[in-house]
Amino acid sequence: MSAFHQVKVQALTGGELPLAALKGHVLLVVNVASKCGLTPQYAALQALHERYQAQGFSVLGLPCNQFAAQEPDSEQAIEAFCTREYAVSFPMSAKLEVNGAQRHALYRLLAGEGAEFPGDISWNFEKFLVGRDGRVLGRFAPRTAPDDAALIQAIEKALA
Repeated sequence: MSAFHQVKVQALTGGELPLAALKGHVLLVVNVASKCGLTPQYAALQALHERYQAQGFSVLGLPCNQFAAQEPDSEQAIEAFCTREYAVSFPMSAKLEVNGAQRHALYRLLAGEGAEFPGDISWNFEKFLVGRDGRVLGRFAPRTAPDDAALIQAIEKALA
């Protein structure tokens, strides 16, 4: 099993969110926030999830409060917001840190030293495309919309 699929992540709803269960899926891993100017990307992320889910694709949302405290609420409030406002059905983790000394192991793997696309996360809604084998295939800036042609092309290529 890949290092990616071995990482332990807590689910937004409590308990563990087993990344091992997503082995064989193409994933778009996104650090998200509910009070950000980019928060409306949730709608397009959900649309992507629905569009490609049957082909083995999933979005993985990872709430983070490190950027201008734009995710200050509890996990329960985040879940309620995402369900009410965007009908989010893709898996989401509990809040975690993406940069700094407390950077979560998943982000050390995605963007840490020795990663395929290293460097600090610049803002909410930065995206990593992860292949079925757990290898990071691409990194997309926060302002890259989920329906951006280059991102869609990368997803479709990974699913092929």
